[in-house]
Amino acid sequence: MTQRSSSPRGEPPFLPSRIVSGGQTGVDRAGLEVAIAYQIEHGGWCPKGRLSEDGSIPSRYELVEMETADYPPRTEQNVIDSDATLILYEQRLKGGTLLTRRYATRWNKPHLSVAMDASSPAAVRVWLDRVRPQTLNIAGPRESSFPGIGERALAFLLEAFAATATEVSP
Repeated sequence: MTQRSSSPRGEPPFLPSRIVSGGQTGVDRAGLEVAIAYQIEHGGWCPKGRLSEDGSIPSRYELVEMETADYPPRTEQNVIDSDATLILYEQRLKGGTLLTRRYATRWNKPHLSVAMDASSPAAVRVWLDRVRPQTLNIAGPRESSFPGIGERALAFLLEAFAATATEVSP
């Protein structure tokens, strides 16, 4: 049986009810994988043809194709359709990851940018408990920009989410 422990304020810990991303390799797919692991509804917008740097985005990810194969429109639509955006990165924000933050600012959406190589998953836990987004957009660099970032992001997210829900034996 899964039970959620209480936060320090006595409120139940928070997990979003839906996670979205653009489905690119790296952080996007880590976000979708953590949703699947926690049995959280997932989805989001992806480029026409389910385009990604490794070919077609796997069908196991419940994404909706845009009318265009360009990446920026799906990035913006995922920000618009979310209550908040979590950006995970390493070293510095750049490219599409930086664009995601710009869209979140433009659309006045709560967002948190976390440098995984300099921060703890605890920062994500605190932010989620404070902001409480029902639909969370998770974004960050693709694999080719930072080899192995997908695995590192998944471990980071699993740790952040595990601290908000605890397994209790019956």
